[in-house]
Amino acid sequence: MTLAEALYGATRTLAMHGFEEPRLESEMLLMHLLGIGRVELYLRLEESIAPEHLKGLRGLVERRARYEPMAYIVGHREFFGLDFLVDRRVLIPRPESELLVERAIAFVRGQAHTAGCLIADVGTGCGAIAVALAVNLPLAKVYATDISPAALEVTAHSARKHGVEARVALLQGDMLEPLPEPVQLIVANLPYVKDGELPRLSPQVYLFEPALALAGGVGGLDKIEGLLSQAGLKLLPGGGLIFEIGHDQGQAAAELARRYFTEAGVEVLTDLGGRCRAVCIETKKKEAPSCSR
Repeated sequence: MTLAEALYGATRTLAMHGFEEPRLESEMLLMHLLGIGRVELYLRLEESIAPEHLKGLRGLVERRARYEPMAYIVGHREFFGLDFLVDRRVLIPRPESELLVERAIAFVRGQAHTAGCLIADVGTGCGAIAVALAVNLPLAKVYATDISPAALEVTAHSARKHGVEARVALLQGDMLEPLPEPVQLIVANLPYVKDGELPRLSPQVYLFEPALALAGGVGGLDKIEGLLSQAGLKLLPGGGLIFEIGHDQGQAAAELARRYFTEAGVEVLTDLGGRCRAVCIETKKKEAPSCSR
């Protein structure tokens, strides 16, 4: 059997299971299995596939047919132009969270003075946000907190991979509780899915991704309110807090933010399609340390 025939068989199987891009996904599985890129794959399509590779491909296709996320199968996902280790210990980073990173970078670079910036990434998971910030803000120190020690192991791997392990401090604990000092900026992608909506998520999310990183309580904002209740004592004057929300939570999340930060500026951030993605809180500036790239 040639690689082309094996690819055709994988594509047919995934198509039968209703995947929207079965050919592309089959190519990704075969490239992962063989450790090659798309150009080399197409140059070798008429070659025979080794029996052990055919068996391996069938195993990967079976996993995908059971809706296991592609990122878990291949073991990585790109985020903000960087490659991150992902497995079932952590939530898979989404493109939507890049808006959070963009706004955080803009906030830091918009400060008036140059100094070492202190940032806290709360619920860091695979570390995508923390590492992306450390890479793009070379003067910053990032505290990456997570209640899951297993998640912090994944973050540590990516911090080493991208050469920022000296500036990404891993702290195990509940949200802001393990922070040793106040910071200029807090960013967070906490669980915000309503408990009742969890079973209605796609199978590859509900069946495989960690519930701890998804469930946001009855109204979806329980974890976010917990963060807001802690943040006042953990932010330096003139600091900011940016947290991700669901597309239908803009008004409720903004009202919650104003309840805890009565004198701060509160803005709901939207994506290019006009969907709510995050809330940004900027406290009043005083004579206090600030930071920039």
